[in-house]
Amino acid sequence: MNDTNEHTVEALVHETARDFERADLFFGHGTDNALDEAGWLVFGALGLSHDAAAEAYAQPVTASQRAAVQALARRRIDERIPLAYLLNEAWFAGRPYFVDERVLVPRSPLAEPILEQFEPWVKPASVRRIADLGTGSGCIAIALAHAFPDARVDAIDISPEALDVARTNVERHGVEDRVRLVESDFLDALEHEVPRPQYDLIVSNPPYVDREDMASRPAEFRHEPALGLAAGDDGLESVERILHAAPRFLAPDGILVCEVGNSREALENRYPAVAFTWLSFEHGGEGVFLLNRDDLLALSATPG
Repeated sequence: MNDTNEHTVEALVHETARDFERADLFFGHGTDNALDEAGWLVFGALGLSHDAAAEAYAQPVTASQRAAVQALARRRIDERIPLAYLLNEAWFAGRPYFVDERVLVPRSPLAEPILEQFEPWVKPASVRRIADLGTGSGCIAIALAHAFPDARVDAIDISPEALDVARTNVERHGVEDRVRLVESDFLDALEHEVPRPQYDLIVSNPPYVDREDMASRPAEFRHEPALGLAAGDDGLESVERILHAAPRFLAPDGILVCEVGNSREALENRYPAVAFTWLSFEHGGEGVFLLNRDDLLALSATPG
């Protein structure tokens, strides 16, 4: 590398990418390759904007900046810590969120239908109350609040530590007046509210990783809270609870949208008579189903 560009942002990104490639890292917390991961690290560590990437790449890098990036890269390699935790930032539906090891790193494909306001399955103007089950960092609840500006959102999680992170994000995004943080094991605590909440939309990215996959997780995923991932032998413990409770909380025209990832096959095998609507995604992702209240009432009546 010649002296004219060896101390630029672009050179530092490529240097970091080469280190990541040699280290055989696992990518899956926002990127899927070494170069994108390196770009995220360098831009995040140096406070650069991706909106002006061409100009940023040409910027010179000081010795102290290079040292700071190298220190983060070394931790990413040696400790296998997801980059979002090292930077305390992840993006979801076009907005940044504070994250640390109390919550999962946001990566759900639910961002896409949220930005599309779940059309054509709902009429956005009619959505007044929403629940986000297993809110974690609060990113889904906050994205829903932005997508449905006339709606109130209950951001629900069993973990008080996760709710502390969500509170930080709710305040940063200025939606305290419309996003309520609720400590509850899914919908259990809400059973006692009078009147019982009736939601036009229930959205959830619950734990759905089966026992076998939990045991074989790459090292990066072991930094995430198991509470947000593990869902029993077949990955269905959480989703089954949601399926059977949701009808009591949905408005007559309400819908449930739930992510089950690679537990889709297990779910379809468990309920072969249920016509799940599986969403498709332009930007990647799978394993997200949609059911209306009538579907859920029929499912609840299914034997077993």
